[in-house]
Amino acid sequence: MKFLSVSADPRMAALGGAATALGTGPGALFYNPAGLARVEGGVGAFLGQTTWIADIDYNHGAVSLAPAGGRFGVVGVSVMAVDYGELQETVFDASTEAGYRDLGTFKPTAYAIGLGYGRTVTDRFSVGGQVKVVGQNFGSVATAFTPAEGGDGTYTREDVSESVFAYDFGVMYDTPFPGLAFAVSARNFSQQAAFGDGESFQLPLTLQIGASLDTQGLTGFDPDVHRLVLAVDAEDPYDYAGQIEVGGEYTFAKTLSLRAGGVFPSDVQGVSFGAGLKQRLGGVGFGADYSYSSFEVFDAVHRVAVRFDL
Repeated sequence: MKFLSVSADPRMAALGGAATALGTGPGALFYNPAGLARVEGGVGAFLGQTTWIADIDYNHGAVSLAPAGGRFGVVGVSVMAVDYGELQETVFDASTEAGYRDLGTFKPTAYAIGLGYGRTVTDRFSVGGQVKVVGQNFGSVATAFTPAEGGDGTYTREDVSESVFAYDFGVMYDTPFPGLAFAVSARNFSQQAAFGDGESFQLPLTLQIGASLDTQGLTGFDPDVHRLVLAVDAEDPYDYAGQIEVGGEYTFAKTLSLRAGGVFPSDVQGVSFGAGLKQRLGGVGFGADYSYSSFEVFDAVHRVAVRFDL
């Protein structure tokens, strides 16, 4: 279920993943559901794709609805689907020179579908949560081969799949200090899962604490022309050592944004860069983002996304 840990939004990925105190609108469901309450319109939509290592594609989508101008909170739906492509299937067979038999290819799948809710409790404080159905399916997998004289033998096959409910929670707080915000999110709470009779495991539970600073109050920049935002997160995952994520975003004329960030410590992931365009035409807001993340010996990871709000 590690696909749940892959960053969905190119803006957040370009900032090194320091997204806890910055994510707003429907895309926040992938980071901190409290940000869902901070939408810019009555209806919002987010669509993104990540070209991951080993030709794996992650597709993300989310929509939000703020009835009555958000007085009763904001509801949202998120969807994540993984395209692993075709993988080679083999089974152990000591009678062959190679020690295994090649059974062709198979196509595993994975998905997560969530329903979230966010609400602004005060003008500074918002909370949110999300419940998700998470699943991963490897299909009918050959687990053993029984050879036969003068024939190919028989295969023992087993359907290997698992689905489980998972839960996300988050809070965001704008401090009295101008432009400074703090946030906390906890993602992928669930019961233990297992594939068939295999060993049980925990989903990639993650606790993230972050802060962001809009430097307008320190620099005196005209926010209609220049805006610089800095962010830092401390991430404590269940399945690997904690990391610090830092990033910065400069926006010119509320239209063009340039971003950079990094994760420390990291074995292979290097720096990330990105850019975004944002424009409002009539009553429709439109945005497009791209990010590039280096992974040393692996191919670089590219992300693209578009967003709309009405």
